[in-house]
Amino acid sequence: MKPLAGKHAVVTGGGRGIGAAIATALAGAGVRLTLLGRSRAQLEAQARKLATEVHVETCDVTDPAQVQQAFEGASHALGKVDILVNNAGQAESRPFGKTDLRLWRTMLEVNLTGTFLCTQAALPGMLAAGWGRIVNIASTAGLRGYPYVSAYCAAKHGVIGLTRALALELARKNITVNAVCPGFTQTELLEASLAAIVQKTGRSPTEARAELVRHNPQGRLVEPEEVAQAVLWLCMPGSAALTGQAIAVAGGEVM
Repeated sequence: MKPLAGKHAVVTGGGRGIGAAIATALAGAGVRLTLLGRSRAQLEAQARKLATEVHVETCDVTDPAQVQQAFEGASHALGKVDILVNNAGQAESRPFGKTDLRLWRTMLEVNLTGTFLCTQAALPGMLAAGWGRIVNIASTAGLRGYPYVSAYCAAKHGVIGLTRALALELARKNITVNAVCPGFTQTELLEASLAAIVQKTGRSPTEARAELVRHNPQGRLVEPEEVAQAVLWLCMPGSAALTGQAIAVAGGEVM
């Protein structure tokens, strides 16, 4: 059974980590995919692993012109966009007193403005078709606070606010808008964060990992495939009553 056969999904940041896992899950449901990101090599490597029709677009999601061009290319290649997964993101930690304007703007532009721009590019086609699914990959940092990542938390809280507002605007349009909020997830991005913790605090890699794991009541890191399954569920035809939700995939960390 291919419950989403014929649908076209754009997955931003689709070349690795959570984005790659989401692309794999959607491909298994019959979706045709556009993978969007900054590294063509990563995108093409992921595309070769997928058992579906795949198009690749390189794009910086903070650049309006690049976003518009990428979505035009995606629509030309595979037709209107039915599903948008705003996964592209970036995390950087620093104490609030050392958070400069460059870091603040970077966190908001990549995590929040990128989501805004890609949604604006995809939405007209969904409205014309009378069907759509928008899933924003937020974070438990959008549901609670963490120390030393104030800019990232602010951006992800913004993603959830955008999700809720847009869900209400589109509630009668057969388009759902939801957020999936992973806890600490086993990805390359997390490994970079662990390396930064080791460098800045002098802790061992084992101690640094334990510090992140302790937030999860299950005592483990989340797997990218677990996040992907939540996204897939929200894209299914039977999930039409689910909109405006921020679903934590975090082992019970947020309830």
